[in-house]
Amino acid sequence: MINFDDFKKVDIRTAKVLSAQKVEGSDKLLKLQVDAGEEERQIVSGIAESYAPKDIVGKIIIIVYNLEPKKIFGLESQGMLLAADEEELSLLVPDKDIAPGTKIS
Repeated sequence: MINFDDFKKVDIRTAKVLSAQKVEGSDKLLKLQVDAGEEERQIVSGIAESYAPKDIVGKIIIIVYNLEPKKIFGLESQGMLLAADEEELSLLVPDKDIAPGTKIS
């Protein structure tokens, strides 16, 4: 359990996927360029088995914006996208048109 003050530290925002490509040598990873409102960022995510690059470009997704950058498969990931994982991944997406960079509260 985390307390509410800890939860408030997490900066969750919308982002628009500008480009996506498979990471060479990996069956699971996609490298995404996203518009996070204030800037473009690169996010590396293990969604390639559920989403083809062409199917994710243009989508508005939900990301953790203030996550410390991490090297994944030699690439820097500057955030994390949010997805539900049951039998197959499902991206969390807004149900209305919303601008990239909008904070989730």
